[in-house]
Amino acid sequence: MEVFKEYLARIDNPQHRDRTEEILGWVSKKFPNLMPKMAWNQPMFTDHGTYIIGFSVAKHHLAVAPERAGMIHFSDEIVHAGYEHSKELVRIPWDSPVDFSLLEKMIEFNIWDKADCSTFWRK
Repeated sequence: MEVFKEYLARIDNPQHRDRTEEILGWVSKKFPNLMPKMAWNQPMFTDHGTYIIGFSVAKHHLAVAPERAGMIHFSDEIVHAGYEHSKELVRIPWDSPVDFSLLEKMIEFNIWDKADCSTFWRK
């Protein structure tokens, strides 16, 4: 989590900062083999040099980006969880609960689906 310390300190809203820290900490504990890193000014996690999941803070939500393949694979579950989404990210409103089981499935899917991936992004 040390790698995210400066990023978290720049989040002005204490509730947003706490929520973001909680989620990043959860990913770190649940998936200790993933490498936390900052890239493109966003916290993300990688596995053997390939992108697994990233996060970004917005005014009304925390954005979760599992790549397009993850969005397609979990589109029904994302809608069922009550989250708005685009082709590339899920928006978790600050005042909504975090569906950690969905987050876990998205991360596990990307780890599995990208096990043989030798590039940062999917081709």
